[in-house]
Order: sequence, then C-alpha cells, then structure tokens
Amino acid sequence: MMDGYNEQAVLLGRAKSLIGVLARPSGEARGRRPAVVILNTGIIHRVGQHRMYVAMARRLAAAGHVVLRFDFSGIGDSRSRTDGLNPLAACLADVQDALDWLTQSCSVNEVVLVGLCSGADIALRYGHTDRRVAGLVLLDPAIPPTARFYRDYLLRRMTRMRSWLTFARGGGRIWGDLVGRIAFAIGTRSAAWDGGLIDPRTRGELESLYRSSLERDIRLFVVLTGGDLAGRQTYREQLLDAFPTVPFEDKLRLEYFADADHTFAPPEDRARLNAMIMDWLAAAPFRHASAQSEQQDMPIRKQVGYGM
Repeated sequence: MMDGYNEQAVLLGRAKSLIGVLARPSGEARGRRPAVVILNTGIIHRVGQHRMYVAMARRLAAAGHVVLRFDFSGIGDSRSRTDGLNPLAACLADVQDALDWLTQSCSVNEVVLVGLCSGADIALRYGHTDRRVAGLVLLDPAIPPTARFYRDYLLRRMTRMRSWLTFARGGGRIWGDLVGRIAFAIGTRSAAWDGGLIDPRTRGELESLYRSSLERDIRLFVVLTGGDLAGRQTYREQLLDAFPTVPFEDKLRLEYFADADHTFAPPEDRARLNAMIMDWLAAAPFRHASAQSEQQDMPIRKQVGYGM
C-alpha cells in the first residue's frame, strides 16, 4: 500500500495476453466515481511519455478512482494477437477486453477513457460503441487543419530561415496539403487515396464520431498543445472551427496549453494537466451506466471499417 492507493499487475483479455497495472484507492472511496482506463500512445508502453501515465494513475487512484493502464497487443509486455485483426480493430478489441475485465473483476460499469494522440483517436472511435463509457479525455486528438491554422502555422514557421528555404523550394506542410487538396478536387487522386486530415472523408468520419459520442451523452475533455512547430493545432478553438456543426455545447471542456509540447515534457505541464483532469472528473455530470443491461451495444470485432 502506498499513499492513498495500491497497485497490482494484472492479466487481461480472453487469452490472458494483455498486461496491465491496476491502481485502486487504499480506503473506501467517497461517493461514486467512474473508473479510468489509460490507453497507449503509439508504441509507447503503459508508463507513457516521461512516465506521465504512472503519475496520473496514482494521483487518480488516491482520489478514489479505479485506474487501469495496460499495453495494447504487441506493445510493451502484451503478446501479439493471433486472430488476424488489423491494427485498429485489434486496439478496439483490446479496449473491450479491458472494460470487460474491469466489469467482471471490479464491478465497474462506468468508465472514462484517457488517450494522447493515437490513444485519443482510439478512445474516440471506441467510446460511443459501449454504454459503459461515460467520458473521454482526449489529449491532442486528430483535428483537421482550418484556415486560421494555416495562417498561424505559416506565420510561426516564417520566423525561421530554414522554413523560408523549405517553403521557397515547394516543401513543407502547407505546400503538401495544398497539392493534395487540389489533386483530390480535380479527381487526379484515386478513390482509395488517404490524404490524412486534409481528406474530406477523414473529416467527415471524425465529425460523425464526435456526434455519436454526444448522442450517447458522453462528456468530453479535450486538451490541445501549441508548443510544437510540427504542424498540429495552433489555437484553442481549432476543434470547434473544424467541426462547426457539431453541437458540443456543455458536454465539452476545452483547454489549450499554448506553450506545451505534444508529450507534456516539462513536469509543471504534467502537473497542471493532472490537476485539470482531476477537476473535470469531480465536476462533470456523468450519466451512470446500467450495471447489467447496457454494457455493450455494438460488437467491436465487427467494426473494421474505420481508417486511421
């Protein structure tokens, strides 16, 4: 037992192939709190960048939440799957296995998913399919570029001589996106072209996922960073401008760390992030999932159509 929480290593999944760490309050939790499941970022295992998920899980557990952080199949200590699922479908199936284990082992029926970057995208794709998911914490999720993004990005990059040279030679993010958009518009790209976030089909897919989440009364906490010059988001309202018809209203809390990098490297940024997540979890009016009848509406293993 540690200060306010205890931890144990656990085996998850139908084949007991997923490795995780469960953090629980050491005493009786006051009131009803949703469990928290923290998802991998890319190929980074369950500790997260700069061990950010370790600190996050322990702080949340000490505050009364059951917290599970685990490795997706083939990442960290978890074995690869043998069922032939594509990478996205495998991650979605792993999330379902983790929630099933929490329900069976810890009597958990209300969960908040937390993910950074690709982990946020997986959380968004999974959340609306499972009645147990009451909230999503999305850290730097995929957001299509907007007109203001391009303006800000260009102004920031043009303060660097190397960026001027790259731009003059027809390279860099803006030229690449522009060429891709023109090619798609005039039909010189094939129907199978994946233009990433500038592809209108990707934008439509993401908009549909946000709508589906809100229709399920899932609460959203989205945190964006602006400290990188790598071309992600450049301002707080980029999410709202990218999806102007999505009725986020009071179901969204949106925060912007203007000077933070994508991985929240400085300790003070991670401390600030953890404090915000704690405040949001304490204040958000989560709906309580049924303990028996509303666990799963859509079989995840059949959802293999999403691109990523």
